[in-house]
Amino acid sequence: MENLLPRNNTKRKIIHLDMDAFYASVEMRDNPTLAQKALIIGQDPRKTNGHGVVATANYIARQYGAHSAMPTMQALRLIPEDKIAFVSPNFKKYRAVSAQIHEFMYEITDAVESVALDEAYLDVTQNKLGKYSAVELAAHLQEKIFKETHLTSSFGVSYNKFLAKMGSEYAKPFGRTIILPNEAEEFLADQPIESFPGIGKKTQEQFHQMNVFTGADLQKLDVDFLLKHFKKMGYFIAQHAHGIDLRPVNGERQRKSIGTERTFEPNIFSENVALTTLRKYSENLSKKLIEKNFKAQTLVIKIRNNNFETVTKRSKLPHPTNEAIEIYQTAKELFSSVDSFLKEGIRLLGLSTTDLQTNQYEEMSLDLITTE
Repeated sequence: MENLLPRNNTKRKIIHLDMDAFYASVEMRDNPTLAQKALIIGQDPRKTNGHGVVATANYIARQYGAHSAMPTMQALRLIPEDKIAFVSPNFKKYRAVSAQIHEFMYEITDAVESVALDEAYLDVTQNKLGKYSAVELAAHLQEKIFKETHLTSSFGVSYNKFLAKMGSEYAKPFGRTIILPNEAEEFLADQPIESFPGIGKKTQEQFHQMNVFTGADLQKLDVDFLLKHFKKMGYFIAQHAHGIDLRPVNGERQRKSIGTERTFEPNIFSENVALTTLRKYSENLSKKLIEKNFKAQTLVIKIRNNNFETVTKRSKLPHPTNEAIEIYQTAKELFSSVDSFLKEGIRLLGLSTTDLQTNQYEEMSLDLITTE
């Protein structure tokens, strides 16, 4: 069978990061009383004449059988009314948290492929942080997300996207799974076909009728057999069963923002310290914008006090710019509108540029005189 498959590439280092019950976790973080409930993110069907779909469910709700895309009325039937809680989705809030998490990813590599607000692939074969293994980089990312957002995530590390995703799903929540090249086929052999990304319920049923229930069963099937029954998809299933996935991480999407932030221990109570920090941030952002050939049109300041109250303020820059002094002047004005946070102590201070535009020209040096 293998001779009909493409040659495997085991040289890459791919991370798949997946936030744990993302929407529900954000709501439980912001309202800790929900953590003891079977939390459903979706409209309460008792208030919508039975209409609504589950966007996500926390792990308590999942123990009752609730899951994403299930009608909320069905979730209500599964879970006792004194145990269940419904919260309507707040996608504006989820997008803001997702953007923060993605900034942490971009600190490691620009090869980031977002699959959803709560899920992304990172190719760290080359990275920005130095000579660290993919596992060290993934652990660093997972720990930073938890420290900065108080949310948990799971990751898988392997040499391709398919295996990395298998890994992130394998040990949820707050899991870490590494699948090495010499372990891949054995790992896949032990997995039920239901855990293979891309094999949906209808295909699972077809496989069950063929007495195919595990990765080991898939590995015994010929490519011709899979092609005959599942056409093009069958060829990809054959590759995946043997740990082959040549898809690149598509990191070509244009950056929507560039930012930096830090949690302070002890907290900041001095205006001078805050402004000095913002000046350093402005210089750092200027350097990043110039490196990426960007100019920013909007500046955003983020501030969180010791009571965990968080505020973001934004302002248009006087004109598109990547100059540190211009960024700092606007940052200083923005800070003056939130400096009351100094009384409680500033726990987190962040600055980001958004509405990025690519420079319309590049500076070039021309050799006007040449010598033979």
